[in-house]
Parts: sequence; structure tokens; C-alpha cells
Amino acid sequence: MALIVQKYGGSSVADAESIKRVAKRIVDTRRAGHDVVVAVSAMGDTTDEMLDLAHEVAPIPAPRELDMLLSSGERISMALLAMAIHSMGFEARSFTGSQAGMITDSHHGKARIVDVTPVRLREALDEGAIVIVAGFQGFNRDTRDITTLGRGGSDTTAVALAAALNADVCEIYSDVDGIYTADPRVIPRARKLEQVSSEEMLELAANGAKVLYIRAVEYARRHGVLIHARSTFSSAEGTYVLGAGMKNPRATEGEAMEEPIVAGVATDLSQAKITVAGVPDVPGKAAEIFKIVSKAGANVDMIVQNVSAASTGRTDISFTLPKADAPTTLKALAAEQSEVGFESLLHDDQIGKLSVVGAGMRTHSGVSEILFEALSAGGINIEMISTSEIRISVVLRGDDLAEAARTVHSAYGLDSEIEAVVHAGTGR
Repeated sequence: MALIVQKYGGSSVADAESIKRVAKRIVDTRRAGHDVVVAVSAMGDTTDEMLDLAHEVAPIPAPRELDMLLSSGERISMALLAMAIHSMGFEARSFTGSQAGMITDSHHGKARIVDVTPVRLREALDEGAIVIVAGFQGFNRDTRDITTLGRGGSDTTAVALAAALNADVCEIYSDVDGIYTADPRVIPRARKLEQVSSEEMLELAANGAKVLYIRAVEYARRHGVLIHARSTFSSAEGTYVLGAGMKNPRATEGEAMEEPIVAGVATDLSQAKITVAGVPDVPGKAAEIFKIVSKAGANVDMIVQNVSAASTGRTDISFTLPKADAPTTLKALAAEQSEVGFESLLHDDQIGKLSVVGAGMRTHSGVSEILFEALSAGGINIEMISTSEIRISVVLRGDDLAEAARTVHSAYGLDSEIEAVVHAGTGR
């Protein structure tokens, strides 16, 4: 008997029929002799709809009350799912995040898990019940308030429960059959991976891949949780995300799979570029600029500084950040223009980022050559370049991103013979 944690996203529990289908899957797992703990998201687009409603009644909703509102979506789906399981003749108990012992810090809307004390969950499991937990939410001991974990919070909830309960595997269910070499909505010939390292998955998630959220992958890597990304709409095996020292459960005795040179191609249209033009090329100016950016709360991704012009002694510094952070950052920089001494600010929100990720890059040469030759052959211009040990990222025009991804995906020999199946439409 294994202890299996399962997570179902909004598209998996979008309506009554979907909930009954998920309930059957959970019951089938229980019938197979396994203990089951389930983390569930709000139904369909419920969270987005509640956010829209909140902004209709208040331009800037109070963070505490917004968390009270948003956390209700998961409570609805957990109760309905428990009811559906009961109707199939199995005991199920639903728990809110606080009842499940999900302890967080006090930051409303983006709380981080600081402890998990699943006493009630363990008691329910010992009594033979299937456990259903509301994802995306927790409880702060100091304020005694409900908190929410931000985007991907239900994934993080599931992984945290798996770690606290010492589960054998954490199954993350969505509307695709696993983790692909690219987003199958962008590249229909993307190929499903049997396994991917947590290191590669972190890079893919950080650079636009949406099938798993980066916080959940990082939590799993840190706590040694085996993730199995699967589809709610298929019984096929998905993709295993393996941390250090983990083995693919499907691998035969003694089988070792060599790390692929390139595991996948990720795309991201959610970023903007800011260029601080005419910066005095003297020590300390970059520090001044990014101190201002940090105080504005922006999460900077790529940074490029041009060689200074000899005639002026000035340089340009460009960086990328989430589009939502750009207005506040531009305002903060403009307010300090005379102090820093730069000449002007340029803002570009029509960019796209393409990233090539693969652990095999460490031991294989020519990976960057293939990328740049493919883009050159496609007539696609590169504006910025950033690398890590297992990743190469480039910034392009947003309009070129999809075609660039298809070109690069083919250049690395990642195309499948058949088209990928997407069962719903959001990836969550």
C-alpha cells in the first residue's frame, strides 16, 4: 500500500460531471489499496471571476478580505468532491487549509508555507477515509487569518502535503498528459517526456512553462518529493520529475537514462523590457538603478549593459521584468532620474522570451550554435541573451516568438511523429 497525494486543477473540476469523473479516479486509486490525499483547486475560472467581482466593488480590495473571498472557491470544490466520493460508497473528509495544518507567513495573496502539521489528516487516513484538502490557502498563527498562496498555490499545497505525510508520490493532474518538450498549444508536434530532472523543470517553469509552477517544483526538490505530472482525462502514464538521487519508477532494474542535451523549449510573453539610456559609466550607477527597481518590488529577469560610448562616457542598461511590474518601476526610476543622472527611459512591452533547457548542455558543445543558426535561418532577430549552466534564453519580438519556438524545436530534433493531445484548453 502506498500513500498517494493527488492534485486536481480548475479545469479538472470545472463542473459537476468533471467532479464526478475526478471522484471516480480517486476511488479507483483507493480500490487499488492506496491511501489517498487530494488537494483541489477552485472550479474552472472561479478564482478569476471572484477577482473581477472584487475589483468591481472596490478598486483596490483589502488584502485580508480578498483572501477570505478567494479561499472560498477551493472550499466549494473540496466539499462537492467529498460528496461525490460519498455517493460512490467511500468515506471522504474535506478540510480547509487551516484545518489541514497548512501554516503560512502573513503576506496576503502571496503567503509562503512555513510549516505543515497534518494531524487531522493523519487521523482521517488512519480511520480509512479519503482526505480532500482545499488547495491555495493556509493560516497564519500570529494574525489568525486565512491566507492564500498566489498563483500555483494548489500545486504547492499538494507537494507540501506529500512532504509532510512522507507520501510515495505526488500526482499533479491537469488537462495535458504530462510535461512536453514545448507547450503543445504553441507546438502541436511537441513530444511528451518520460522524465525530467527537477533542475530542468525549475528552469522550464521559470521561463514560461505552465504545466507545473516553480514554487511547487522548488519545494519538491528541497524536500525530496517525487512528482508525477498526469492528465485528468487519460489513464496514460505522465512525466516524472526527479530530484537528486531519485529513480524513474518505470525504469527497469539497472536501467539508466542519459540526460538529454535539450529537454525542452519554453516561451514567455508576459515580460516587458525597460532600457535606462545614457547612464554615466562610473562605478555604482548600476547599483543605484537596481536598488530603485528593488524598492519598486519588481522581479528582474535578464540584464544587459552595453559598452559605453567613448565620446560620451555613457552606457545603456536594459532589463526585463513582468509586464505588471513595469508601470511602477518606470515611475520609481523617473522620480530618481536627476539623482542617478541617466538621460531617458525606454519601455517595450511587445517582447517575447524563448528559452532552451537541458541538463546535457553541461557536457555537449554546439548547443548555442544550433539555436542561433535556427533563428538566423528564420530571419529572427535577437535583442538580448542570457545563459545559465543548463539554459540559454533570448529576447525576441513578441510577434516572432511562436514561429521561433517551432523553428528551434525542430532544429534540436524534438518534434514528435504525432500531435499532442490537449484535453481542455488552459493547461491547469
